[in-house]
Amino acid sequence: MTFTPNEIALLAIALLIGLLLGLIMSGRGKYKRWWRDEQLAHAQTTKDRDVRLTAAQERIAELERQSVPVLGSAAVGTIERAHDRDDFSRISGITPQDEIALNKAGYHRYDQIAAISAEQEAALETRLGLKPGVISREEWREQARLLDGRTEHSRARDHDHRATPV
Repeated sequence: MTFTPNEIALLAIALLIGLLLGLIMSGRGKYKRWWRDEQLAHAQTTKDRDVRLTAAQERIAELERQSVPVLGSAAVGTIERAHDRDDFSRISGITPQDEIALNKAGYHRYDQIAAISAEQEAALETRLGLKPGVISREEWREQARLLDGRTEHSRARDHDHRATPV
């Protein structure tokens, strides 16, 4: 028995269609199950993320309620000098908008920035819209300590010049 090229082509097409239909019919339920399982896993992951995000936001709100601008040992001199403010733009990484937000949060002096705790740092980063850890990486506290030392020195020098007649 010999086949013509047309018959061979038709036979090949029929075999191909049969193969495709067989694959479609055999795997239909399996792929639907995989898709459904993937959707359920995604929904659970999204729900877990939302729960963690809500808990984190509640913790931040709690810290902000508890957070009072530094009024410890560093604040004694700050209360006396409340009318003048340090120039936070001299700290690398603080933008003019950040300086305004810091002032609104009650931070006006370098010694306040130098004395912030880790919790206050996290709250400030959230308030300023910064990524977590930016204040530490850019060393705001260390820069503020250095700048506060310079300003204290210049204040003492200015005080000495006013006290001694020329």
